[in-house]
Amino acid sequence: MLTENTVSKLHEMKLSVMAQSFREQMTNHEFVGLSFEDRFSLLVDSEWASRKSNRLNRLIRSAEYSIPDASVENIEYSPSRNLDKALISRLSSCVYVLEANNVIILGATGVGKTYLASALGMAANRSFYAADISVFQTSLPSWRSHAETEHTER
Repeated sequence: MLTENTVSKLHEMKLSVMAQSFREQMTNHEFVGLSFEDRFSLLVDSEWASRKSNRLNRLIRSAEYSIPDASVENIEYSPSRNLDKALISRLSSCVYVLEANNVIILGATGVGKTYLASALGMAANRSFYAADISVFQTSLPSWRSHAETEHTER
């Protein structure tokens, strides 16, 4: 009876993964030999991992990537693409986010701008930062004009 009260309270506190893990510990005899601290640590770890995973999934879902399986690790650095591997590595560390900077990717049609943006966004998500990717179908001069107009209106 005490177990069901505990499980009920855990659910009430929105700790459902911990409740599930607790119930598993109570029914699985492999946990009997573990100390209280070890068992409690396993419960906390399961809840923490679930919450982190859920948060990452929410960040990825809300970003609405055009290429959701893009990753920095899979970027092709062929000579024709002229990508700076050190710069991509620095951007994937998300320091620009901490500095409140944006990344603007320019290039010809079909060179992989969307893939690169999605990969950098995924890197930000994996560091638990939200990512917002905006695609402008315009030339650089008209984009600059638009950005300057918005800046002066503020």
